[in-house]
Amino acid sequence: MPGHQAFLLLFSISSYFFFINIQSRHHSRTEQKEFHIVSHISVPPSSAPEAAAASPRYNAKSPDNPSSVFNVLDFGAVGDGVTDDTQAFKLAWDMACQNESAVLLVPDGHSFMLQSTIFTGPCKNADFVFQIDGTIMPPDGPDFWPRNNSKRQWLVFYRINGMTMQGSGLIDGRGEKWWNLPCKPHKGINGTTRPGPCDSPVAIRFFMSSNLTVQGLKIKNSPQFNFRFDACHDVRVESLTIKAPAQSPNTDGIHIENTNNVQIYNSIISNGDDCISIGAGCYDVDIINITCGPSHGISIGSLGIHNSRACVSNISVSDSVIQHSDNGVRIKTWQGGSGCVSKVKFHNIRVDAVRNPIIIDQYYCLTKNCSNQTSAIVINDISYSNIKGTYDVRSPAMRFACSDSIPCTNLTLTEVVLLPARGQIEANPFCWNAYGTFLTQTIPPVYCLMKEIPQLITHNYVDSC
Repeated sequence: MPGHQAFLLLFSISSYFFFINIQSRHHSRTEQKEFHIVSHISVPPSSAPEAAAASPRYNAKSPDNPSSVFNVLDFGAVGDGVTDDTQAFKLAWDMACQNESAVLLVPDGHSFMLQSTIFTGPCKNADFVFQIDGTIMPPDGPDFWPRNNSKRQWLVFYRINGMTMQGSGLIDGRGEKWWNLPCKPHKGINGTTRPGPCDSPVAIRFFMSSNLTVQGLKIKNSPQFNFRFDACHDVRVESLTIKAPAQSPNTDGIHIENTNNVQIYNSIISNGDDCISIGAGCYDVDIINITCGPSHGISIGSLGIHNSRACVSNISVSDSVIQHSDNGVRIKTWQGGSGCVSKVKFHNIRVDAVRNPIIIDQYYCLTKNCSNQTSAIVINDISYSNIKGTYDVRSPAMRFACSDSIPCTNLTLTEVVLLPARGQIEANPFCWNAYGTFLTQTIPPVYCLMKEIPQLITHNYVDSC
């Protein structure tokens, strides 16, 4: 055989075995960084994400690999807090999602910067674990946000059925530059806003998902809502620590909308808006042992904006502390809405220097220029028991501002004792078109509550939701 032909044959055989060797070394971080495979499952988020086609197999890991831990470093993530690690997370997700037993690991000792991204299911297993032991963060403010990416959401989990997000790590929202946009309420005079772009991203959003657990994580300085659950069911949130400055706008700790069978337990939340907010379409929600504040309290609403319909029922908030907050336990609705809030229990709540410890506000309005409307959301069967502590005397201890046209009914108060944090009681509880009863004497007395409900109004509740 001529010498040059023998050389070519030897080179071909060597190349073949070199390629096979590369294929087998799926744990090698150096070689994996040389591959630039585009994920087809995870796509940039939009206002209505759509499921995408399955990703092809690639070299880093195989779905048949018995190992169930998918470390993002093995997929090319750098973790220096500067490099864009989005693609590595997408690839790790795509492979873990196709595995029947998977842990996607974000290791400690590293900080990972991710662009706005959607992680799409359903996945093969119902025991998927997203383990965050390191730090994850978005780009540093709106100026570094890619122009074509949504500015309304950062990390979205879409159509997931069965996942636990947990870990000892940190989600750092890097929200300060978003809070300082000119449009934000605290930037104008007397809470007014100024013109300019205003979209800010929700940090973690679950959309159309079920059987979710979020536990043990720390999150700070989200640009907007910290966690948001939309159209989800069977959700358990436990042992979270959520922090943002008291003046950070719209940084609700946990928001749920059109979501049911929810448990929120044993968490510490301090921020610039509601610790927990419950939107339209929520029912069977159990909230226990929350330390809340400084904040705007724990709220149902706001509901009924733009004459919309809202139904909320079977809500329980108990064994919690609300401190140094603008509100305690609150129900807030816009004029002109329809629907009903019913079967709500606030039990064993301690308040400390809280303005508006107990409040129903059916005249909620952000601009102070809202027009009067006759339509209103029905509020019925609300129970307050063992609500004790101190309040800021700038507002009354109890405020029941119900609609002119449709009263609040079946309000029940038991063992309510609210004393001024400083000075003497300066204002009696406020009632407007509110019907109910106190089973024990309240402090301060709530004599303004009316007892007899007009028969005509009672009949109108039947078909409200």
